[in-house]
Amino acid sequence: MHLVTGGAFNGKKQWVKETYSLGEKPHIWHSFYHAGQLEKWTEPIVVVEGIERHVRRLVEKEEDAESARQVWNEQLTGWLDWESKEKNRQLVLIGTDMTKGVVPANAFDRMWRDAAGWCFQEAAKQACQVIQIWYGLPQIIKNKGEEQ
Repeated sequence: MHLVTGGAFNGKKQWVKETYSLGEKPHIWHSFYHAGQLEKWTEPIVVVEGIERHVRRLVEKEEDAESARQVWNEQLTGWLDWESKEKNRQLVLIGTDMTKGVVPANAFDRMWRDAAGWCFQEAAKQACQVIQIWYGLPQIIKNKGEEQ
């Protein structure tokens, strides 16, 4: 699994399309900005964008950050299991850094920010690669197997 993160409208989507040659390869692109439920994954490359939006839905449904985090971890385990079952499967998660350290005034938004931070941390821990995109420029911050 690869995790791609960075600011809103900083080029994450375009970078993923180019880097993984998605114009030439069969893939599924799921956006949590447009749909809440994931469809069945039938292609070898799956890109899931808007994971911070998905975490928000989990917080709304579960009504607390810790329960949302537990659901996220269960889902992430299932996604990683899907990826590992066959050779050449690739899962790419795209998530937007929401606040860059700014604490929201609204209590719900604080809870969402906290849950998203925890979920991103778990995804980063499980990922083989973590790439941060700012202003269209990628920075690899984790590459499993290489010294950090």
